[in-house]
Amino acid sequence: MLRRRKGSAAKKSQNSEPQLDENKEKNNNQLQEKSNLNAANLKGNVNCNSKSNSDEKLRKKWNCVDNCCWFVGCICSMWWFLLFLYNAMPASFPQYVTEAITGPMPDPPGVKLAKEGLTAKHPVVFVPGIVTGGLELWEGHSCAEGLFRKRLWGGSFGEIYKRPLCWVEHMSLDNETGLDPPGIKIRPVSGLVAADYFAPGYFVWAVLIANLARIGYEEKNMYMAAYDWRISFQNTEVRDQTLSRIKSNIELMVATSGGKKVVVVPHSMGVLYFLHFMKWVEAPTPMGGGGGSNWCADHIKAVMNIGGPFLGVPKIVSGLFSAEAKDIAVARAIAPGVLDMDVFGFQTLQHAMRMTRSWDSTMSMIPKGGDTVWGGLDWSPEEGHECNAKKPRNNIMQTAGPNGTVNSASATLVKYGRMLAFGKDVADLHSSEIERVDFRGVIKGNNLANTTCRDVWTEYQDMGIGSVKAVADYKVYTASSILDLLHFVAPKMMKRGDAHFSHGIADDLDDKKYEHYKYWSNALETKLPMAPDMEMFSMYGVGIPTERAYVYKFSPAAECYIPFKIDTAADGGDDGPCLKGGVYSVDGDETVPVLSAGFMCAKGWRGKTRFNPSGMRTYIREYNHASPATLLEGRGTQSVKALNLFDSILDDELRAALDLDDMPLIHVV
Repeated sequence: MLRRRKGSAAKKSQNSEPQLDENKEKNNNQLQEKSNLNAANLKGNVNCNSKSNSDEKLRKKWNCVDNCCWFVGCICSMWWFLLFLYNAMPASFPQYVTEAITGPMPDPPGVKLAKEGLTAKHPVVFVPGIVTGGLELWEGHSCAEGLFRKRLWGGSFGEIYKRPLCWVEHMSLDNETGLDPPGIKIRPVSGLVAADYFAPGYFVWAVLIANLARIGYEEKNMYMAAYDWRISFQNTEVRDQTLSRIKSNIELMVATSGGKKVVVVPHSMGVLYFLHFMKWVEAPTPMGGGGGSNWCADHIKAVMNIGGPFLGVPKIVSGLFSAEAKDIAVARAIAPGVLDMDVFGFQTLQHAMRMTRSWDSTMSMIPKGGDTVWGGLDWSPEEGHECNAKKPRNNIMQTAGPNGTVNSASATLVKYGRMLAFGKDVADLHSSEIERVDFRGVIKGNNLANTTCRDVWTEYQDMGIGSVKAVADYKVYTASSILDLLHFVAPKMMKRGDAHFSHGIADDLDDKKYEHYKYWSNALETKLPMAPDMEMFSMYGVGIPTERAYVYKFSPAAECYIPFKIDTAADGGDDGPCLKGGVYSVDGDETVPVLSAGFMCAKGWRGKTRFNPSGMRTYIREYNHASPATLLEGRGTQSVKALNLFDSILDDELRAALDLDDMPLIHVV
């Protein structure tokens, strides 16, 4: 534009006067265009500014809902992308990545045995434990429409989320009979699939079954003795004839395998169930199976007990008393009141207590032997246990000292005999310093909560605040007084339990009263079969803090709350590492303490004793826990938690028990 103006000025001297007028008019037009252009630019800038202001207003309107939507969208997109990659990648890729990080993976036990040329010999019977067997619906109420023969326990557990109250109603048993409520039939899943996986991706027996299949085992010489783990052991025969079915299947397997005896592998509560079976099968009818005194000797080669709670589990006490365990208590501490509140009409702990107290089988695991086995107010068999002792990385067998304990100068003296104490100070005091008020003579009153609890009824609502407070005033409970406590707070449950289970120590096993089925699952009140050639193994995990005793607090509340809870604020600190979150821990597999899992094979049944009159050989092995080194290992191959031990037993113990190479077991303590 400047160049144009200079050019027009040079021509002014040469052009005539009319030309000057014409140029002046032209310049005026150009100036007008320039002013119009500037005005347009200014208007554009104003429009841009107003647009940016409106964008800022829109950004200010972004709220929490938008953030949540974007977050959920990103999570879903990532999930589907990862799922696509998982299905698109080769099946060997995860193993390749794992081996690239951790080194070459060892062969599975079944592959090792197959390379040695070993094949199947003795038939195998699996006996699952509590909660590990699947249960399916055969008859239900209207709320369970469309669930015929669908799993209510095991599998995906989808019905818990879809219809929780209906699920609790169907999983609960009759509070008077301990059997099916009217109009409901839930039965155990049959076959190996009954307990191969607890949930998708979470194996129980699947690894053991797969390893046995590598050496020639199949369904004709492997049998899953599935049963309804909710009901009492004798009632499995009364309702489903489960014990008779197990007897018939074992007889069939022995007959079709050329007379080779079976090897039985029970796990957890299945150990107690099979103890009951061995007495039932030899007892005369109608109470027993009528197999005669030589049935076990003729049909069973060995019993390989995995994580067996022979003497009970302290963890079951807290479950029956307050519907808690260590993990639940921690969750309660993180979100106080959430599990107790009426959230969407589902009071979680109250429903859990009402349901589990109807399962009679849980009473089979109440600690047995009283104070003689578990200790009193001022002593316990675990005295000297060192809670922070470091365990080796590998599953190395450990042997105990001459007295069966490991002494340590740094071990903290903990009064484990006080299985339940109200207050940390009470748990530490000498028994002579504790002021106790006996609760047994207290008259129970009525609680106003009876009118407001609707279907979330627990027996605490029948006690009244005075009798509930009397429980806390007793201060300390040992294994013997725990039974009195449960009779006081849950009389209907214990009435059923007393008809099917016993928790004492027999003075004279020849007494006729011990022929009753209520004693058959208690190793301290029954004899092993007269089968000198039979073998009894006890295999269990060690190296994991396992619940042994609890510090409780009294929390009076109206409505339908459970009035007792584990005091998660009680902590031993550096001076008492055995106490964390209100729970005293000892050595074990996270569920069963060593005392319960190993005592009978190490002492009670060792040699010819009154509990083992034929001198049946007993073996014991402890597996040290080792956490997985990386996330790629999943649960790990050396984890010995209650459901994780199966991958560790085949290479050694089943080699001997199945008599694959006729070599004696060398891992004997």
